[in-house]
Amino acid sequence: MLKVENILKKQHYALFGHSATKICRWTKKSLVDEDFCYKEKFYGIKSHLCCQMTPWLSCQNECIHCWRPIELNFKKLKVIKIEDPKKIISSCIVSQKRLLTGFGGNSRINKKKFKEAQEPRHFAISLIGEPTLYPKLSELIKELRKQGKTSFLVTNGLLPEKLKELHEKNALPTQLYISLNYPNEKIFRKFTKNEGKDSWKKLNKSLSLLSQLPTRRVIRITLVKRLNAEDKMLKDYAKLIKKASPDFVEVKSYMAVGFSRKRLGYERMLSHEEVKEYAKKLLEVLDKYKFLDEKKESRVVLIGKDKSKRRIKEEKF
Repeated sequence: MLKVENILKKQHYALFGHSATKICRWTKKSLVDEDFCYKEKFYGIKSHLCCQMTPWLSCQNECIHCWRPIELNFKKLKVIKIEDPKKIISSCIVSQKRLLTGFGGNSRINKKKFKEAQEPRHFAISLIGEPTLYPKLSELIKELRKQGKTSFLVTNGLLPEKLKELHEKNALPTQLYISLNYPNEKIFRKFTKNEGKDSWKKLNKSLSLLSQLPTRRVIRITLVKRLNAEDKMLKDYAKLIKKASPDFVEVKSYMAVGFSRKRLGYERMLSHEEVKEYAKKLLEVLDKYKFLDEKKESRVVLIGKDKSKRRIKEEKF
């Protein structure tokens, strides 16, 4: 057993091949009626019905804000074979049930939610690694759709050809995110430690492509003090957002949790009011966007084009 696998399992990851799942803290909070994820407030995704997973453990970037254990050498996790999408989905569901087992004895558990949580209806493809590196991603998303499950795919945008493939194969997720934590290439290099010569060019190609994709499209910006949250960067952010023309933009603070605490301190987090103020300033240099919602507990603000379209219709579940 490799060291990296041992560490991930101690952190309550369920591993199967090049895939993994882990119970989100918002799922845990929802099960005891304490709170819920901002995605439930913004888009209607029920936190207790969400499965947080990845079909691929490695990533081209090493973003300094990432709470995942990017310090671990994922290159040592040898891929013996490419797993079948159906097997990945079934393994996620089985693992979700196993990881939830202990909650059944909690006296504060919402029994109705706990029963429903045994069969997740939404897959958040964003746990760790870069999901577009999984060769069979289009089949995975189509299988989720076939099983009546929604999917939120979060990508770093470094594989525009994969986004094009998803479109051509009618395999776009319910909602597609591109992480845009950098207003320019200089900050991109600092933030991601990515040394690929054409990485910034590829990201920009993905942003341009995003504007053409017929699905729900989101840009996510995670702000870190003294790095990418300066007022002088607003116009650069706006330029990239206009290129992508997303339906929504999530502006949120870096959170000092997990392994990120070894790289960034708590003082690098923004307060919710600081996030909200930055989002308002961003709106001043954007056309057609407006303030839609916020969730203070998550230090996140949602801006977008049309408030009426932000919640996913119940029948799509």
